[in-house]
Amino acid sequence: MLLRCLKAELLKCRRSPVWLAFLVLPLFPPILGTFNYLGNLEVLDSSWYSLWTQHVLFASLFFLPAQLGVFCAWQWRLEHTDHNWNSLMTMPVPVRDLCLAKLILSAGASVLAQGCIGALFLVSGTLAGISVPLPPEFWNWLFFGTLGGISVCAVQLFFSLVIQAFAPPVAIGLIGGILGLLVTSQGWGYAFPYSLLCIGMRANDPTMELDLVPFLLSALVYTVVATGLSIRFLQRRDVTAE
Repeated sequence: MLLRCLKAELLKCRRSPVWLAFLVLPLFPPILGTFNYLGNLEVLDSSWYSLWTQHVLFASLFFLPAQLGVFCAWQWRLEHTDHNWNSLMTMPVPVRDLCLAKLILSAGASVLAQGCIGALFLVSGTLAGISVPLPPEFWNWLFFGTLGGISVCAVQLFFSLVIQAFAPPVAIGLIGGILGLLVTSQGWGYAFPYSLLCIGMRANDPTMELDLVPFLLSALVYTVVATGLSIRFLQRRDVTAE
Protein backbone atom coordinates (compact mmCIF):
# COMPACT_ATOMS: atom_id res chain seq x y z
CA MET A 1 0.00 0.00 0.00
CA LEU A 2 2.90 2.34 0.73
CA LEU A 3 4.23 1.78 -2.77
CA ARG A 4 0.85 2.66 -4.26
CA CYS A 5 0.69 5.85 -2.22
CA LEU A 6 4.17 6.77 -3.36
CA LYS A 7 3.23 6.19 -7.00
CA ALA A 8 0.17 8.40 -6.54
CA GLU A 9 2.35 11.18 -5.08
CA LEU A 10 4.75 10.87 -7.99
CA LEU A 11 1.87 11.15 -10.45
CA LYS A 12 0.79 14.40 -8.80
CA CYS A 13 4.32 15.73 -9.28
CA ARG A 14 4.23 15.40 -13.04
CA ARG A 15 4.06 18.77 -14.77
CA SER A 16 3.57 20.46 -11.43
CA PRO A 17 4.55 24.15 -11.15
CA VAL A 18 6.27 23.35 -7.84
CA TRP A 19 9.33 22.24 -9.80
CA LEU A 20 9.89 25.87 -10.78
CA ALA A 21 11.18 26.34 -7.23
CA PHE A 22 13.86 23.74 -7.95
CA LEU A 23 14.79 25.47 -11.20
CA VAL A 24 14.87 29.08 -10.00
CA LEU A 25 15.74 29.17 -6.28
CA PRO A 26 18.98 27.11 -6.52
CA LEU A 27 20.41 29.65 -8.97
CA PHE A 28 20.53 32.54 -6.51
CA PRO A 29 23.03 31.19 -3.91
CA PRO A 30 25.77 30.32 -6.45
CA ILE A 31 25.35 33.61 -8.28
CA LEU A 32 25.44 35.72 -5.12
CA GLY A 33 28.08 33.55 -3.47
CA THR A 34 30.41 33.44 -6.46
CA PHE A 35 30.30 37.19 -7.00
CA ASN A 36 30.97 37.74 -3.31
CA TYR A 37 33.87 35.28 -3.47
CA LEU A 38 35.41 36.95 -6.52
CA GLY A 39 35.01 40.37 -4.94
CA ASN A 40 36.86 39.38 -1.77
CA LEU A 41 39.70 37.15 -2.98
CA GLU A 42 42.18 38.93 -0.73
CA VAL A 43 40.25 37.68 2.29
CA LEU A 44 38.64 34.51 0.95
CA ASP A 45 41.88 32.74 0.04
CA SER A 46 40.96 29.10 0.75
CA SER A 47 39.73 28.37 -2.79
CA TRP A 48 37.00 25.68 -2.66
CA TYR A 49 36.45 26.07 1.09
CA SER A 50 35.92 29.81 0.83
CA LEU A 51 33.60 29.42 -2.14
CA TRP A 52 31.58 26.78 -0.28
CA THR A 53 30.91 29.07 2.67
CA GLN A 54 29.70 31.81 0.33
CA HIS A 55 27.35 29.44 -1.47
CA VAL A 56 25.99 27.55 1.51
CA LEU A 57 25.45 30.47 3.88
CA PHE A 58 22.96 31.91 1.43
CA ALA A 59 21.43 28.53 0.65
CA SER A 60 21.05 27.09 4.16
CA LEU A 61 19.64 30.29 5.68
CA PHE A 62 17.20 31.49 3.05
CA PHE A 63 16.75 29.57 -0.17
CA LEU A 64 16.91 25.91 0.83
CA PRO A 65 14.44 26.10 3.77
CA ALA A 66 12.06 28.09 1.56
CA GLN A 67 12.52 25.64 -1.32
CA LEU A 68 11.74 22.62 0.87
CA GLY A 69 8.91 24.55 2.50
CA VAL A 70 7.31 25.21 -0.89
CA PHE A 71 7.56 21.55 -1.85
CA CYS A 72 6.06 20.29 1.44
CA ALA A 73 3.27 22.87 1.40
CA TRP A 74 2.39 21.91 -2.15
CA GLN A 75 2.13 18.22 -1.22
CA TRP A 76 -0.70 18.91 1.22
CA ARG A 77 -2.15 21.79 -0.78
CA LEU A 78 -3.98 19.44 -3.16
CA GLU A 79 -5.67 17.68 -0.24
CA HIS A 80 -6.73 21.00 1.28
CA THR A 81 -8.47 22.26 -1.88
CA ASP A 82 -11.97 21.53 -3.20
CA HIS A 83 -13.36 18.24 -1.85
CA ASN A 84 -10.08 16.35 -1.95
CA TRP A 85 -9.87 16.13 1.84
CA ASN A 86 -13.09 14.13 2.08
CA SER A 87 -11.91 11.86 -0.73
CA LEU A 88 -8.61 11.33 1.05
CA MET A 89 -10.16 10.45 4.39
CA THR A 90 -12.58 7.95 2.85
CA MET A 91 -9.93 6.07 0.90
CA PRO A 92 -9.12 2.51 2.11
CA VAL A 93 -5.51 3.50 2.71
CA PRO A 94 -3.75 3.66 6.10
CA VAL A 95 -2.93 7.25 6.99
CA ARG A 96 0.50 6.02 8.03
CA ASP A 97 1.26 5.11 4.43
CA LEU A 98 -0.01 8.47 3.18
CA CYS A 99 2.31 10.35 5.51
CA LEU A 100 5.28 8.10 4.83
CA ALA A 101 4.81 8.44 1.07
CA LYS A 102 4.93 12.22 1.36
CA LEU A 103 7.99 12.01 3.61
CA ILE A 104 9.80 9.72 1.15
CA LEU A 105 9.01 12.05 -1.72
CA SER A 106 10.21 15.02 0.34
CA ALA A 107 13.40 13.12 1.16
CA GLY A 108 13.90 12.72 -2.58
CA ALA A 109 13.43 16.47 -2.95
CA SER A 110 16.13 17.02 -0.31
CA VAL A 111 18.49 14.76 -2.27
CA LEU A 112 17.67 16.65 -5.46
CA ALA A 113 18.27 19.99 -3.77
CA GLN A 114 21.68 18.91 -2.52
CA GLY A 115 22.51 17.55 -5.95
CA CYS A 116 21.72 20.93 -7.48
CA ILE A 117 23.83 22.70 -4.86
CA GLY A 118 26.76 20.38 -5.49
CA ALA A 119 26.56 20.63 -9.28
CA LEU A 120 26.27 24.43 -9.28
CA PHE A 121 29.13 24.63 -6.78
CA LEU A 122 31.40 22.68 -9.13
CA VAL A 123 30.38 24.79 -12.12
CA SER A 124 30.89 28.03 -10.17
CA GLY A 125 34.31 26.96 -8.95
CA THR A 126 35.40 26.11 -12.47
CA LEU A 127 34.15 29.44 -13.83
CA ALA A 128 35.85 31.24 -10.93
CA GLY A 129 39.16 29.72 -11.99
CA ILE A 130 39.74 27.39 -9.04
CA SER A 131 42.18 24.74 -10.24
CA VAL A 132 43.13 22.93 -7.02
CA PRO A 133 41.57 19.50 -6.31
CA LEU A 134 38.08 19.32 -4.88
CA PRO A 135 38.03 19.05 -1.05
CA PRO A 136 37.64 15.46 0.19
CA GLU A 137 34.84 16.64 2.51
CA PHE A 138 32.64 17.65 -0.42
CA TRP A 139 30.45 14.52 -0.44
CA ASN A 140 30.28 14.60 3.36
CA TRP A 141 28.82 18.12 3.22
CA LEU A 142 26.14 17.04 0.76
CA PHE A 143 25.28 13.82 2.62
CA PHE A 144 24.72 15.41 6.00
CA GLY A 145 23.01 18.38 4.40
CA THR A 146 20.57 15.90 2.91
CA LEU A 147 19.91 14.35 6.33
CA GLY A 148 19.32 17.78 7.83
CA GLY A 149 16.98 18.60 4.95
CA ILE A 150 14.92 15.45 5.56
CA SER A 151 14.31 16.42 9.18
CA VAL A 152 13.27 19.89 8.02
CA CYS A 153 10.89 18.30 5.50
CA ALA A 154 9.27 16.18 8.22
CA VAL A 155 8.62 19.28 10.32
CA GLN A 156 7.39 21.26 7.31
CA LEU A 157 5.01 18.47 6.30
CA PHE A 158 3.42 18.60 9.73
CA PHE A 159 2.93 22.37 9.55
CA SER A 160 1.60 22.07 6.00
CA LEU A 161 -0.89 19.43 7.14
CA VAL A 162 -2.19 21.38 10.12
CA ILE A 163 -2.22 24.83 8.47
CA GLN A 164 -4.70 24.77 5.58
CA ALA A 165 -2.99 27.49 3.60
CA PHE A 166 0.01 27.53 1.31
CA ALA A 167 1.95 30.63 2.35
CA PRO A 168 2.24 30.28 6.18
CA PRO A 169 4.20 26.99 6.15
CA VAL A 170 6.58 28.44 3.55
CA ALA A 171 7.06 31.49 5.77
CA ILE A 172 7.74 29.18 8.72
CA GLY A 173 10.47 27.47 6.70
CA LEU A 174 12.10 30.78 5.83
CA ILE A 175 11.90 32.08 9.39
CA GLY A 176 13.16 28.75 10.69
CA GLY A 177 16.26 28.99 8.51
CA ILE A 178 17.06 32.45 9.85
CA LEU A 179 16.44 31.36 13.44
CA GLY A 180 18.70 28.39 12.78
CA LEU A 181 21.68 30.72 12.47
CA LEU A 182 20.81 32.48 15.72
CA VAL A 183 20.33 29.21 17.59
CA THR A 184 23.59 27.82 16.21
CA SER A 185 25.49 30.93 17.28
CA GLN A 186 24.26 30.33 20.83
CA GLY A 187 25.59 26.78 20.82
CA TRP A 188 22.20 25.04 20.58
CA GLY A 189 22.29 24.16 16.90
CA TYR A 190 21.92 20.42 17.37
CA ALA A 191 18.66 20.97 19.24
CA PHE A 192 16.90 22.91 16.47
CA PRO A 193 15.81 21.19 13.22
CA TYR A 194 16.48 24.10 10.89
CA SER A 195 20.01 24.44 12.26
CA LEU A 196 20.80 20.92 11.09
CA LEU A 197 20.94 22.16 7.50
CA CYS A 198 23.59 24.73 8.34
CA ILE A 199 25.53 22.35 10.59
CA GLY A 200 25.34 19.36 8.27
CA MET A 201 26.61 21.39 5.32
CA ARG A 202 29.25 23.05 7.50
CA ALA A 203 28.13 26.46 6.26
CA ASN A 204 30.09 28.46 8.83
CA ASP A 205 33.23 26.34 8.81
CA PRO A 206 33.78 23.71 6.07
CA THR A 207 36.62 22.14 8.07
CA MET A 208 34.52 21.76 11.22
CA GLU A 209 34.36 18.26 12.68
CA LEU A 210 30.73 17.23 12.89
CA ASP A 211 29.55 15.94 16.26
CA LEU A 212 28.01 12.87 14.71
CA VAL A 213 25.92 11.39 17.54
CA PRO A 214 24.00 14.56 18.48
CA PHE A 215 23.45 15.38 14.81
CA LEU A 216 22.09 11.97 13.86
CA LEU A 217 20.03 11.69 17.04
CA SER A 218 18.47 15.13 16.55
CA ALA A 219 17.71 14.47 12.87
CA LEU A 220 16.14 11.11 13.72
CA VAL A 221 14.07 12.46 16.61
CA TYR A 222 12.66 15.40 14.65
CA THR A 223 11.87 13.19 11.66
CA VAL A 224 10.16 10.50 13.72
CA VAL A 225 8.29 12.87 16.06
CA ALA A 226 7.05 15.19 13.29
CA THR A 227 5.93 12.25 11.16
CA GLY A 228 4.26 10.64 14.18
CA LEU A 229 2.38 13.88 14.91
CA SER A 230 1.21 14.03 11.30
CA ILE A 231 -0.07 10.45 11.46
CA ARG A 232 -1.76 11.10 14.79
CA PHE A 233 -3.40 14.27 13.44
CA LEU A 234 -4.82 12.39 10.47
CA GLN A 235 -6.05 9.53 12.63
CA ARG A 236 -8.02 11.97 14.79
CA ARG A 237 -9.26 14.02 11.83
CA ASP A 238 -12.72 13.18 10.56
CA VAL A 239 -14.39 13.91 7.26
CA THR A 240 -15.47 17.55 7.23
CA ALA A 241 -18.56 19.03 5.65
CA GLU A 242 -17.87 21.36 2.74
